[in-house]
Amino acid sequence: MNVKTKEGASLLIGTISAICVAAVAVLAKMEWWMAVLSAAAVFSIISLASLGIMYKYVAYKLKPIYSIVFSREVHSTEILDELKDKHVENISKELSAWADDNDKEIARLKESEKFRKQYLGNVAHELKTPIFNIQGYISTLLDGGLEDDLINRKYLERTEKSIDRLINIINDLDTISRLESDLTSMHFQTFDIVALAKEIADQFEMEAANKGITITVKGANALPSPFYVTADKHYIGQVLVNLIVNTIRYGKRDGHTVIKFRDMIDKILIEVEDNGIGIGKEDIPRVFERFYRTDKGRSREQGGTGLGLAIVKHIIEGHNERITLRSTLGEGSTFAFTLKKADYEHKQSNPAGRQ
Repeated sequence: MNVKTKEGASLLIGTISAICVAAVAVLAKMEWWMAVLSAAAVFSIISLASLGIMYKYVAYKLKPIYSIVFSREVHSTEILDELKDKHVENISKELSAWADDNDKEIARLKESEKFRKQYLGNVAHELKTPIFNIQGYISTLLDGGLEDDLINRKYLERTEKSIDRLINIINDLDTISRLESDLTSMHFQTFDIVALAKEIADQFEMEAANKGITITVKGANALPSPFYVTADKHYIGQVLVNLIVNTIRYGKRDGHTVIKFRDMIDKILIEVEDNGIGIGKEDIPRVFERFYRTDKGRSREQGGTGLGLAIVKHIIEGHNERITLRSTLGEGSTFAFTLKKADYEHKQSNPAGRQ
């Protein structure tokens, strides 16, 4: 007899009571049929009574727990209705699962709170540097530097540079906020990803040439290319801008940047490869975090906000895709991501990538 259920326990109590009554009847030398009848009556009455008492007791014990679970006052009748359809051990499992879920949620909220505090601290730190620089330059000018032709223009140029850095940080923060709050604002269309990469590479050709870096877009000599994707063209353009700018900022002098494309059946793989300074193995898992820098001093010197790769990650994930990084310190890095391959018939009827 299973005593793990309320029904089994009540039957066991009834059986023990019936046996006791039968034993007393035998000792009292009662007729056998009277002994059996008495034992059966006691069994039925005790079993039903104990079952009812157990229901009431369990409901009494569960009431405060259910009130916490449902965040409201729970009536005993609700719990009794619940007990009719479930064994106590099943309810225990459900409550244990609820407790586990809440533990996980609490852990997640604590992690979010930790991340929020760290994020606010990083934002304050990043904004503080250009603001203090601007304050210092302006104070120097107001204290007499404005009349000194040797420093006034130099300090004004430095002030402008710090203001530009401040604007870049604010713009990147605004971009991340928009991406986090409303990824549904993306406008998907079909376009030639090679042509877009070539267009963006051409925009940074002069900046790359200043460091002797050559930017090569594989397949751009035979446009339109066979690599059409369905994505948000504006945001994917921003991804390519950020990745290409990174290869220029952290690339070696007289180095190279290569953008390659591969057909992956239902997706197109895009790789942005350079032979720059590379990234250490311990830094690779964190490069997509906001404000994370592998070399903080050099990054600020290059004008980076520390948000570029975080924006890239948000955009790619907004397309339900992933971005990965392969890198060796001192040898270079390769960022790779996939995009949904455009329908072949759509490409044929719309070769320019128009909607």
